[in-house]
Amino acid sequence: MEPFKQLVGLVVPLDRPNVDTDAIIPKQFLKSIKRTGFGPNLFDEWRYLDHGEPDQDCSRRPLNPDFVLNQPRYQGARILFARDNFGCGSSREHAVWALSDYGIRCVIAPSFADIFYSNCFKNGVLAIILDPVLMEQLFREVMATPEYRLSVDLEKQQIITPSQQLIPFNIDGALKHRLLNGLDDIGVILQSAEHIRRYEERRRREEPWLF
Repeated sequence: MEPFKQLVGLVVPLDRPNVDTDAIIPKQFLKSIKRTGFGPNLFDEWRYLDHGEPDQDCSRRPLNPDFVLNQPRYQGARILFARDNFGCGSSREHAVWALSDYGIRCVIAPSFADIFYSNCFKNGVLAIILDPVLMEQLFREVMATPEYRLSVDLEKQQIITPSQQLIPFNIDGALKHRLLNGLDDIGVILQSAEHIRRYEERRRREEPWLF
């Protein structure tokens, strides 16, 4: 998993509360477990005017011009602004895979669904919770300012806006460690590989009948 330390990126605002995982990546695209290839189907039912199916050539599909991801000013965005309860619904990890495959490395919202929030850190996406009043300010700024970019520093736990406003954010230490070091669940376990090896060697000596 790619480590996350600092990110300077264009921001795209998704001005809808309670965005569930079926909206992020609809159910028909959940057949693959490769973690890649989901980007073209991110927000599929909002992004396109037709019904999407797996393995469909999305480059030929009619786009919804009113959906924010299709607007020229937000092309290449790396940071997503969201509203309350982002990522609610089913626990599908594919929702984070789709965001990551599209290019989103950071999602900022007033609140997240718990499982989605956890899945972000397991898949290299930084989820930041900010005060609702502050989020309102940031939404106004990004909508009023073309090429609105933020600088996100995970090590210092701070965001810097185009006007040089410094915004601190809180994050659990273990989750921060995961992202800074690019550790998924397997990577976390492998950090204890030597302890596991010694334990198994001791068990073989003390309880040989188990082997």
